Amino acid sequence: MYRPLHTSDPGPVPADGSPRPELANALAGARRRAQRDGDGQADTAHLLHALLEHDPASREAVDACEQGGEQLVKLLGLLVQRNIGYGLKWHGSVEDSGAVPMARSDGWSPAAAEALEAARKRADGRGDRPAGPDLLAGLVADPECRAVEVMERAGVDRELLRRRLGTEPVPPLGDPVPRVGEQAGPIDVSALRRELGVPKDRPGS
Repeated sequence: MYRPLHTSDPGPVPADGSPRPELANALAGARRRAQRDGDGQADTAHLLHALLEHDPASREAVDACEQGGEQLVKLLGLLVQRNIGYGLKWHGSVEDSGAVPMARSDGWSPAAAEALEAARKRADGRGDRPAGPDLLAGLVADPECRAVEVMERAGVDRELLRRRLGTEPVPPLGDPVPRVGEQAGPIDVSALRRELGVPKDRPGS
C-alpha cells in the first residue's frame, strides 16, 4: 500500500523512513509549485522541477548524462515555461500514465504517487531513507509520465539516465555532493529566465 512521504522539513529528519532533507524540501516545493500553477494535484513534472531546484545529487545525475549538449539547461528552460508553453495542455487534467484517472486525497497525481512509492522501495532495499536520486529513478522508470515527456523534449537520454541511476550509489547522508558545474546550491530561476528570455509566469503563479 502506498505510504505518502512527508512533505515538510521542520529540522533534522529522523531515521524513520522519512526522506532526506533535500528530498523533503523538493516534495514541499513540488506541492507549492502545483498550488501556484492552479493544479489540483502535484504531478511528476512538478516533482522533477523541484528535484532539479533542491537536490544537487539529482542535478548531477542528469548533468552527467549529457553528451556534448545543454540538456540540463534546456530541461530547466522547459520546466519554467510550464504556464506559458506546452504544459498548458496539462492544466486541469489528471496525470495517470495510461491508468484509470483517480482523485487522490493526498495531493499527488497517480503517476507521482507511483514514483514516490518506487523511491521508498528503492531506499528500503539498501536500508536507507529516500533521497533525491531515488525519486528521480522512480520518475524515469515510467516512460509515460510527464517528467519523462519533458526530459525527452529536452534531449535527455532517459535510458542512459535510468542505467546511471541503477549503478551509481546514493551519496551517504552528510557527505558533500559533487558540484554540477557552477550550480552547487539552489538554482536561480530568475537568472535562468533572463538567460533563456522566458516571460514571467501568469499573475499569481
